Parts: sequence; structure tokens; C-alpha cells
Amino acid sequence: MGETLPTMDLMRSEPMQLARIIIPIESAHRTISYLGDLGLFQFKDLNSGKSPFQRTFATQIKRCGEMARKLRFFRVQMAKAGLLVLARSAYGSEISLDELEVKLGELETELIEMNANTEKLQRAYNELLEYKLVLQKAGDFFHHAQSSATAQQREYEEHRLVEGSMDSPLLLEQEMTTDISKQVKLGYVSGLVPREKSMAFERILFRTTRGNVFLKQNVVEEPVMDPVQGDKVEKNVFVVFYSGERAKNKVLKICDAFGANRYPFTDDIGKRHQMINEVSGKLSELKTTIDVGTLHWSSVVQTIANQFEQWTNLVKKEKSIYHTLNTLSFDVTKKCLVAEGWCPVFATTQIQKALQRATVDSNSQIGAIFEVLHTKESPPTYFRTNKFTSAFQEIVDAYGVAKYQEANPGLFTIVTFPFLFAVMFGDWGHGICLFLATLFLILREKKYSSQKLGDIMEMAFGGRYVILMMSIFSIYTGFIYNEFFSVPFELFGRSAYACRDPSCGDATTIGMIKVRDTYPFGVDPMWHGTRSELPFLNSLKMKMSILLGVAQMNLGILLSYFNAKFFQNDINIWYQFIPQMIFLNSLFGYLSLLIIVKWCTGSQADLYHIMIYMFLSPTDDLGENQLFWGQKYLQILLLLLALVAVPWMLIPKPLILKKQHEERHRGQAYAPLYSLDENIESDLDYKSHDEHEEFEFSEVLVHQLIHTIEFVLGSVSNTASYLRLWALSLAHSELSSVFYEKVLLLAWGFDNVIILVIGIIVFIFATVGVLLVMETLSAFLHALRLHWVEFQNKFYEGDGYKFSPFSFALTSDEDED
Repeated sequence: MGETLPTMDLMRSEPMQLARIIIPIESAHRTISYLGDLGLFQFKDLNSGKSPFQRTFATQIKRCGEMARKLRFFRVQMAKAGLLVLARSAYGSEISLDELEVKLGELETELIEMNANTEKLQRAYNELLEYKLVLQKAGDFFHHAQSSATAQQREYEEHRLVEGSMDSPLLLEQEMTTDISKQVKLGYVSGLVPREKSMAFERILFRTTRGNVFLKQNVVEEPVMDPVQGDKVEKNVFVVFYSGERAKNKVLKICDAFGANRYPFTDDIGKRHQMINEVSGKLSELKTTIDVGTLHWSSVVQTIANQFEQWTNLVKKEKSIYHTLNTLSFDVTKKCLVAEGWCPVFATTQIQKALQRATVDSNSQIGAIFEVLHTKESPPTYFRTNKFTSAFQEIVDAYGVAKYQEANPGLFTIVTFPFLFAVMFGDWGHGICLFLATLFLILREKKYSSQKLGDIMEMAFGGRYVILMMSIFSIYTGFIYNEFFSVPFELFGRSAYACRDPSCGDATTIGMIKVRDTYPFGVDPMWHGTRSELPFLNSLKMKMSILLGVAQMNLGILLSYFNAKFFQNDINIWYQFIPQMIFLNSLFGYLSLLIIVKWCTGSQADLYHIMIYMFLSPTDDLGENQLFWGQKYLQILLLLLALVAVPWMLIPKPLILKKQHEERHRGQAYAPLYSLDENIESDLDYKSHDEHEEFEFSEVLVHQLIHTIEFVLGSVSNTASYLRLWALSLAHSELSSVFYEKVLLLAWGFDNVIILVIGIIVFIFATVGVLLVMETLSAFLHALRLHWVEFQNKFYEGDGYKFSPFSFALTSDEDED
């Protein structure tokens, strides 16, 4: 691993090559494994016509899927036990896939059996608990009823002895002579019913039996673990008295319908006490058995948790290897596997070393063969990025992946994106707050990178280096605007202006004189708070926005030249790059020149008037709007150049493309015959070439017309679009000023501690919520639009596809997501 990788080149993607690897079957698995560790080879699917079930290694993938299912079952058991997966656990030694399959099967069987036994024991335990409650509560019913009946009998006896009557002997004689067999015997059903269903239960019983039952309920104070559901439920103990077999059947059916658990009961006090003692003994035994079983279950789950990460990684790795092996095809001898795919040119040596190592480690007699193929197929795009540049590259890739080796906007985005953001967010106080928040994320990146974060936090953490650059540039532009939470400071020296006399301190520049040299860096602090502040800053920021926009659009057109030069497309240089540069700079490049000249000379010329009458009456004298000698003639020349540039873009390119197409196909009737394989390959190339090179002059002309109109109109609209830099900068400054003056200073003026504290809290929340969150998001989106639309549409095609190598690191990340 002592080799040094080539330096990163973000300007163009890595040179790629299509390679074929012929691998002996005995070393295929190890070869794919080593290539997955390397992560620099993208396999092509050579079996795209086959379904997943028809492929060679479908059985092995099914095995891995079954093991993954068992591991998911183990994860559920670990979550039930409250255990965490030990990251990168070092427990246990290396284990093969076959051994792991057997072990996982044994552990799953053991856990399922233990869970089933525990569930049965727990259900029996819960049933006994309920039975005990029924015996106790229903026993209270009968005890209370018997006590009440005895009391009534005693009262009746006393009443008869004391008062006596003529009817008493006859009634007593009648009671004594009644046949016992003719007395009505009441049956009863006891159990527990959920409390939320108890009222409906009582109502249905009454209606179904037409009132011929007697229901007695007693509330159980604590929730009871239901044996069927396994959840704690609030319940009532009930006893239903009935008469007759039909009533009994109805009562039993209603109990079943309401989920009431029925338990046998005896009204014999002695037997009831004996049953309570027996149930209590069984409960104690079951509790001991359940505790021992739970302890054993916990130890098994803990053993699984110690090696869970290792097993999961092995299964994921093996499954991805077999998925990759399924993309390979057999050669004619059925003894070798053939792989095709893309890899960077710089990775050739590393791949060959991995193949050699796999051959040696698998004790294969034949080594794998690596050969480079020549193809006209467009290669994938691969930029080697690090944790700093990857976020900027993602911003570009969200618009579209770069075509193979075209100029990459990501390189320039590293600087231009945070800078344009900062132009709209210029306040070094807010920039410092943003910087400190981002610094916190960067200092804790090791911790956060291994954690699951929320969606918003995940986005902020992923773009931490983008936000860091945005905050640094915001501090820089804040120094230029001289704003610290909208308050100016004399950081780089004293103001150049002072009052002529004491009466001029009325917040106006009138009456001020320049007493010192110009303020060395940024806006003079004396401008802030004056009546001239808004017109001055408006003029400054609007002109600056146009200069920045024209500069970035020129950069985009310049990159189109480098693309054309790299791909040796002279037509695009002569009939696209040159007329576009002429058109853009004849109008808006000239406007930028006027802005700079006006700043340098301090002229009062009206630039709006100059630009409007440059089109309406180019031959008129400029009068007081003339900034330099020969300006009128220069304007006429630039206007003529802009007019010439439009047909220059529109007409020649389609005609030249048509001529080239005719010349290219004029001599294709015959081709040299070399060898059979080469001839077949060339035929295939010609066919694919013909398929992609179908030429329709009308389509090309319409496409060029649309492109020309889009550029001409876009030059105006895109330049105007850059004025958003001025608008958002002004909005940010004014909001900051309002929060400072109307909240903080207003609260300070009341000379009351409570109002001051409330004012400070409101100011902090307004600053964080509006300026540091909403304004940051707003400026970010506008900077994104300026890059995607105004900058990238000048040169960036973005119709490529990403290099997606087979890599175990990428596979594990995707599975975690």
C-alpha cells in the first residue's frame, strides 16, 4: 500500500477504460472479493437477458437471503432484550459461510423453542393469576351473600318469636313440607371481562336472557396481564347466575364474544381456600421456571449481540459477491468466468495485483487474465473527491452528472458558490455565528458520522464544509459591507468624513467634508444611518451584481471553449464560442466597462440612458452621458458585432454539419478486410455508429435555432437574474437593521430590566430563526439557481452517468440507509 495515488483532478473526470477479466472458476469468489475490497471496478451485466432465478448463483443468493432473514430475527430479539449491536465487534474468530449458516440455524431453532416455551409458561402464569383473582373476588361475593342471608334469617326468627301471628305456623309448615327436588337451583359462570366492555357485556346479557340472569361485578384495582393478548388490561371479575341450560349456553356464547376469560369456581369455603393455596404454589413454581428461562434466553441473545456485526457483514459481503458473480458469463469451455466492466486507468496496476493475490490465495493453477477492450461506448464519469470536495460535487451532480471528461463546474463551485452566497448574506456577525455552528459539526464529525441523524441534521452535517466556506466568505463580505448585526465599525481606520460644524449631525451627508484619506477597506462607516445610505448601497450592490454576473457568464462561455478544444470540436469554437463571447460582451461586457469607468472617474452619467439609446438611436450624440472619447463609435461597432453574432451562431453550424455528414458517408461502401473477428467488430461498430449518427438537417437547424434564441434572450434574462444578489443582500441588511433598531435598541430605551431581557430574547430568536436559518436557506437556493441556470447552461451538458464500482464499503452504506 506504499503507492501514492495520482493527484486529484477535478477539472475533468478520471480517464476510464473498458476491461475484460477472464477468471478461473476456482478463484472466482476470491477474485470478486478482492476487487470488492479495492472498489475500483464497475461490472457490466453480461446476463441481462436472464431472470434472477435463471442465473448460476441464484441458490447461493437464496441462502444468503435466508441467513439475512435469521439475522433480522436476531435483531428483533436483541431489541426486545434492550441490547445494542456492538459496532465492529472483535469477538469471535473468522467463520466460513457454511459454518455460519449451520450456527444461525441452530441459534434460530433454539430461540424459537425458548420463545414458544416462555410464551406457554407466561400464558399459564397469567391464567393462574387471573384464576386467583376470580377465586378471591368471587369468594367475596358468596361470603357477603351468605353473611347477608344468615343475618336475614336471624332477623326473621327474632321477628317471629316476638310478634307471632296466625299465618306463621301455616307458612312454616308449608316451607318444611316443600319437596327439595322441586326447589329451583341456580347455576353460575365466573371469570374476568375487560373493563371497557363491561357495560356492553351487562347490557347484552340482560337483553339476550330477557332479564333472567343476575350479574355481579367487582373491579380489579391493578391492570391484569391478559393471557391471550399478552398486554396489561384493566378488568372486572364477574359472576353470572342463571337458571336453565338454554340460559347457560347463551351466557357462555356472550362470554366468548366479549373476550371474557372463564374460570371454574366453588362456593365451598374450604375447597376455595385449598384451591387458592394450590394456585399460589403453582404461581411460585412457574415464576421460578420463567426467571430461569429468561436468564438463559438473555445469555443466548447476548452471545448473538457480541458477534452480530461480524455475521451481518459477512452475509452482506457474500450476498454482494454472488450478485456480482451472477453478472459474469461462462466462456465456451465452462471452466472460466468472463467479466467486463469499467475501471480508471490509474487503477490498472492495483487491479492486476488483486488478481494475482486472488490466484495465489486460492491455489489456482491458472491466473486471471486482464485485458483492455476498445469501444465507442461512453464511459462512466468518476471524480475522486474527499470529504471537503464531495459536497460541492454533489451540488453539481444534483443538476446532472458530467459527460465523460467534460469540464467540471464542481471545481469552480468550491469558490464561486460560497462567494455568491456571501454576497447575499454579507454580515460578519452572522458569518461568525454560522462559522461557530459549523465548526461544532466539524469537530464532532467522527461521532456524528457513525450515528443516525434526522433528515435536516443529516443534510447540514453532509454539507458542513460547504457551510464552513459560506460562513468564511460571509465574514469577508461583511467586512466589505461593514456590517456586524447591521452595526458599522471603524475596523480598518477612521472614517474619511467629518461634520463641517455641529449642526450637520442630522443623519445626512450634506454638510460633511472629507478630512482624511478614503476608508481603506469596504464601505465607510459614516454612510450607515444617513439618508444617503440606501441610494448609495443600492447603486453599489446593483452594479457589483452585474459585474459578478457578467464575469461568471464569461467564465461559463470560456469553459465551453476548453470543452470544444479538449474534444477537438472546431465547429463549436468558431461558430459557438466566438459569437457568444462577442454577443455577450458587446452588450453586457460593455455595460460592465461603463460601470468601472464611472466608478474610476466619478462621472454623473446615466448608464440606463446610455444602454437604452445605444439601441434606439445609436448615432445620436451622448452629451453629458459621454464617459470617454470615441464612445459613440465604439457603441455602433459593438451593436453591429452583436447583430452579426446572431446569424453567425444560427446559420453556419447546421450547414457545416450537413456537409461533414455527407462526406463521412460517401466512402463507406467499401471497407478493408483484415481478420474475421475484426471485420465483425467493425461491422458492429458501423451499425452502432449509424444508429447514433442519423442526421436530419431540419432537426439540427431547429435545434440550433432554439439554442441561438435561448442564448440571445438568456443573455438578457441571466444578467437580470444576477440582480438577485443585490435584492437579497439589501433584504438581509434591512432585516438585520430592523431587528437591531426596533427590537434591541427599543428595549434598551425603556430602562427596564424585564423589558430589556425580553428584548434580548426576541432579538436572539429573530436573528437565529429568520437571519441565520431562513435567510441562509434562501441565499443558498438563490446561489444554487445562479450556478445551475446562469452559469452551467453556458457549457455544461450533464448527460453522463456516475461510475458505480463494486465496493463493500458502498454496499454496507446503502444497506444501512
